[in-house]
Amino acid sequence: MKILLVHQNFPGQFLHLAPELAKRGHEVLALTDAVNKKETNTRTLRYRHEAPTVDATMSRLGRNYTTQSDRGVTVARCCLRLRQETGYVPDVIVGHSGWGETLFLKEVWPEAKLIVYAEFYYRGRGADVGFDSEAGDAGFDQVLIAQGRTAHLGQAMLHADAGVSPTEWQASTYPPALRRMIEVIFDGVDTKAVRPDPTATVTLPDGHVLCAGDEVLTFVNRNLEPYRGYHTFMRALPDVMAARPQAQVVIVGGDEVSYGPPPKDGRRWKDVYLDEVKDRLDLSRVHFIGKVPYPTFLNLLQVSRAHAYLTYPFVLSWSMVEAMSAGALVIGSDTAPVREVIRDGENGLLVDFFDIAGWSRAMTHALAEPARYHALRDAARQTAVARYDLRTVCLPRMAAYVEGFGP
Repeated sequence: MKILLVHQNFPGQFLHLAPELAKRGHEVLALTDAVNKKETNTRTLRYRHEAPTVDATMSRLGRNYTTQSDRGVTVARCCLRLRQETGYVPDVIVGHSGWGETLFLKEVWPEAKLIVYAEFYYRGRGADVGFDSEAGDAGFDQVLIAQGRTAHLGQAMLHADAGVSPTEWQASTYPPALRRMIEVIFDGVDTKAVRPDPTATVTLPDGHVLCAGDEVLTFVNRNLEPYRGYHTFMRALPDVMAARPQAQVVIVGGDEVSYGPPPKDGRRWKDVYLDEVKDRLDLSRVHFIGKVPYPTFLNLLQVSRAHAYLTYPFVLSWSMVEAMSAGALVIGSDTAPVREVIRDGENGLLVDFFDIAGWSRAMTHALAEPARYHALRDAARQTAVARYDLRTVCLPRMAAYVEGFGP
């Protein structure tokens, strides 16, 4: 089969799928944005997209669709040239729907089957919008804006043959008519590589060496921001550190904004919430280490005695399942994406997202009594292996699903 993978940040979610399909004998081609400089062994073509300026005062709710559909037009024109100049016609196209790249591909290749990666369908109510009152009340305008953001996502599904979502909850955000088109297949975690290691160590920037068995509390996200509960975690820390004077806290994450708005005062979210509690923290034991290489991230999970993961009702982070695979005790927010994976008291712990005192108690107990939670750590590892393993579960399912749309 000829299989085209479309992703503006390739390989993205297709990191393992591309080589697996090639290994199975298929001709795999990737299409990505020219500004994407990630290296890959997959043959890759690049389109150059110069986004026109959108007049927010004129387009209003349509500006998001304008932005995404403009990219879709760029991609479609690139693909039309590819067909006209080389005769290339894929049997199956797999593309992420989030940036509009797949919107018009059926106009270029009507004979191809199109599978879209359906990561999340925005909602005016019942998901991230209005979940956190601290971020502002979800007034009627915010509800309309959220619904307006779905225009290109709905169109992408309507013109596709099928979709794939990584979790049941993320698939459930789609309206019932579109949900019926979606198969749930998680991206997968390499549980052979991401596994417990009693010999693991991490050397912090200040030279402090952490070892498996040490009293280490970890918090990891791409960026430190409210969507991932950074504010709740920081507000819970003073009581934890007062109760556990030997605990070391390691916080991984950048200073940018992945989701939601930036602080209105121009500061970084990291500083907004650190400034709120820093007078009650022993900052010599709180280590902000920014974004780290993957081996360092993995070693950190392996030395962690307790790992906090919080999220709004939104896209689930790979890092939470990776922490479970590494045998960490995950204390997660009692929100829908997390509840799908973690069962409280069985393979981890759940705490209400906003319960500061509850978070302090859970993290303190986890640090103080590690032996009490051995069974939960083992069960977390078993969950990762049984349901989310890359090689034995997720990748074979995904590759077979794509192959099922071939001629």
